[in-house]
Amino acid sequence: MSRRWLLALALIAAPAAAQDFPPDLSGYWGPVFDLGQPDPAMMAQLPGNTVLVEDTGVAEFPRGEYGGLVLTAEAEARAQAWRPEDEMALDRVCLPPSVIYALQGPFPFEIVQTPTLIVIRYEYFDQTRLVFLDGRQADEGVPHTKMGFSVGHWEGDELVVETDHIAASTITNNGLFHSDDVRMVERYRIDPASGRLVATQWFSDPQMIANNGVRWIEWDPHPAEEHVYPYECDPSFALEYAEGAQ
Repeated sequence: MSRRWLLALALIAAPAAAQDFPPDLSGYWGPVFDLGQPDPAMMAQLPGNTVLVEDTGVAEFPRGEYGGLVLTAEAEARAQAWRPEDEMALDRVCLPPSVIYALQGPFPFEIVQTPTLIVIRYEYFDQTRLVFLDGRQADEGVPHTKMGFSVGHWEGDELVVETDHIAASTITNNGLFHSDDVRMVERYRIDPASGRLVATQWFSDPQMIANNGVRWIEWDPHPAEEHVYPYECDPSFALEYAEGAQ
């Protein structure tokens, strides 16, 4: 076969070969507030008994509304006893939420991707998350944290991240809490039409909710020179809140 034909075949095969590699999610991603419709193919991969929780971005549910999540008796009792002013105390106002709530918030994040590890730096409360891609499992005694312990793998062009060891925190910021046994599975992909990073965030916590929840989230790519800013939570905000409530 002539060198010309070999070169032609190589050029034809190159795009197909490139598609075999996982996409690079590295970069600065900002929240999208005009969400499109969830990807039917991604939603079809969710387990049964799952409700779409539509509080992504700035929107928050009023007290007593939980987006279709069914509370257990324990969760209901805690929600009834919850008072928002308790969260605004000096010793609590700067406590970060867990990744269950933080992921959908109206703040950007940065991703640094390597073959064996993905590092995600969230602007919200200056939290950093590690997603291990080397197949490791959590060692015995690994502590629960607000970001949890995350392992990921690729399924075609989708990054699948499974997270446990998440410290108990809020789900909807209005009295519904998850336990430290909550599990979360995310699926990320870059939408070829818009260039956006899109994801499903599925979570299950039988101790607190009788069904499962999922959020649909989108982020726009930003220029490479942009980076997240320090969150710098000031606890004195609690004093301003208390004065305004009087």
